Amino acid sequence: MSNGNDLTKTNLRLGSPVFKDGEAIPATYTCKGQNVNPPLNIVGIPASAKSLALVVHDPDAVSGDFVHWIMWDMPMSVANIDVNMVPDGAIQGVNDGGKNGYMGPCPPAGTGTHRYMFELHALDKTLSLPPATNRDQLQKAMQGHILAKHTLIGLFSAQ
Repeated sequence: MSNGNDLTKTNLRLGSPVFKDGEAIPATYTCKGQNVNPPLNIVGIPASAKSLALVVHDPDAVSGDFVHWIMWDMPMSVANIDVNMVPDGAIQGVNDGGKNGYMGPCPPAGTGTHRYMFELHALDKTLSLPPATNRDQLQKAMQGHILAKHTLIGLFSAQ
């Protein structure tokens, strides 16, 4: 039985030098700070993968599962996504704020600690989707093409 973190028992992993899995995302990377994406590290990409896709969402959002960032067609050479950076060749889609790009955690006061899921997918093809693509469209395009998946969870609480 899979733990839900890897589809095919691969070593695909997504991490960050600024927060560990299950720990708080520093305020710099939220609406309380600079609202830029945190640095991310990618290791263990399957040899048969052709591209990577990233979905960042908050399943604890008051309005329902809120998408903060989607990106696809990241090349296999990507080992790091730096602060406020999009890898060459990658395409950012539309988040639930209606913009292309990263939208940092920003839960309403009094709603407790939210979980932010950074879901990395290794795909067996490039998707070549337009920038107007949303999460539902991205997930539909990825169906049947996911070789491996890993989720990094960051926490943030509005005070």
